[in-house]
Amino acid sequence: MATLLKRPLKLALVQLATGSDKSANLSRARSRVLEAAQHGASLIVLPECFNSPYGCQYFPKYAETLLPFPPSKEKAPSFHALSDLAKEANAYLLGGSIPEYETSTKKYFNTSLMFNPKGELIATHRKVHLFDIDIPGKITFKESEILSPGNKLTLVELPGYGKIAIAICYDIRFPELAMIAARKHCFLLLYPGAFNLTTGALHWSLQARARAMDNQVYVGLCSPARDMEASYNAWGHSMVVDPNAGVMTEAGENEEIVYADLSEDKIQETRKGIPLRGQRRFDVYPDVSEGKVKFDE
Repeated sequence: MATLLKRPLKLALVQLATGSDKSANLSRARSRVLEAAQHGASLIVLPECFNSPYGCQYFPKYAETLLPFPPSKEKAPSFHALSDLAKEANAYLLGGSIPEYETSTKKYFNTSLMFNPKGELIATHRKVHLFDIDIPGKITFKESEILSPGNKLTLVELPGYGKIAIAICYDIRFPELAMIAARKHCFLLLYPGAFNLTTGALHWSLQARARAMDNQVYVGLCSPARDMEASYNAWGHSMVVDPNAGVMTEAGENEEIVYADLSEDKIQETRKGIPLRGQRRFDVYPDVSEGKVKFDE
């Protein structure tokens, strides 16, 4: 079997408490990311909409313009804060997601930015599947009222480690993204996400473990901390799941950082014990990774 994770990696998920003050959110993120780096994390993840409250009413106010590249500090303070922070922490940094405004199309996106330890942008993912749900008596939410979807799957190579996949929240409900990423030799699927108290209780852990089990890779879900005074109440419970669907670490509801040590040994052990990769019947059904997959917008 091919080696997916070339050397051990310490992953940190920062379950950040955010509010209405973007500058304060960025400052708080800096403090917790540096704390994670001091604990030896090589890859650090922030939650969905880490720089702002989560909600359709907030996206336009907090949106930043990332194109043309490179963006100015005035138009994209979160971009520059993340770049500087990755360099200061000397770690790979997945900046959860931020609301993005594209001037050329006048569209808003939910966008994740990935930086290397030099502070260089190495990947951008726009949320592909928008969170449009209506559970009677529980919750109605329609991101599509404001946001437009991204149009690609996002894989990124971390030199010295291997390949990971990035998606956002509702993207996890569509197993095709995870299946393709695993077939393209990713060792880790990362989902910054803000499930709510209804969908979180139903499916947060289930989705994480299902994506890990089906694909025999690591999965990380990073949520904002729960704030019952906010208009949208995040579930919390950021977690890392191993390739055998075991929960390695799980946060509670409040702000905290959770860590997990990832190794190639666990991937190999899982795949040798239950050898799914050699048992798939692509003569009976198609391999979705060999279809028309878009890796560019």
